[in-house]
Amino acid sequence: MDQRRSSREPFCEQALCRNARASGFIRDRERREPEVPRRRRRPGLQRTRRADREVRLRLLGAIIAGGQATRFGSDKAYARYKGRRLIDHVGAALAAQCSGLVVCGRAEEGFDCIADLPEDGLGPLGGLNAALHFARSNGFDGVLSSGCDIPNLPDNLALALAGEGAAIVQNQPVVGLWPVSLAPRLDIFIRDGGRALYGFAESVNARQITVDPPLMNVNRPSDLEG
Repeated sequence: MDQRRSSREPFCEQALCRNARASGFIRDRERREPEVPRRRRRPGLQRTRRADREVRLRLLGAIIAGGQATRFGSDKAYARYKGRRLIDHVGAALAAQCSGLVVCGRAEEGFDCIADLPEDGLGPLGGLNAALHFARSNGFDGVLSSGCDIPNLPDNLALALAGEGAAIVQNQPVVGLWPVSLAPRLDIFIRDGGRALYGFAESVNARQITVDPPLMNVNRPSDLEG
């Protein structure tokens, strides 16, 4: 199924909003959509609309897919796991939790695709930078990112990563939740020669989160067996 045309409602459980209320996501959102001032109720009347409604996060799912996959020996995105391509596993998991979905760093039929920024050959940083700028320009609050080779992303990934600032999955920094406000900082990090995703995560004090069961780390065809 074309991930762009999913009719599923954007992921936004109340717990996600509560966990992120103190974060940059919520602060940015509230600056754009200030709360309606409370009005004193007239005697005998009840409010029909909540002025203190929950703030909903708009997340862009980003599949970081510009790597060379030299150790795998072929295009990992098309390798099959449980009868389905890896990129389709990832796309389905992100689409279920996000308001939009893009593939970064390659042209892929059936998906919206964007080029790495500022250029190709920067590894995951180029894909994340492209996603952050796209999200910032299109009204999203943050980017939920993953590589194209992690077929067991949990359906509560956004909830697990929600909180203050950025967060990554421990030992899998390509899987993370990033506020769009980090786009200018990533520009500077790349301009100054930064090339490691872990290095950027550390520079913005990203939290490291563990998930259970652990995410698959697919580097060779044998990693998909069993």
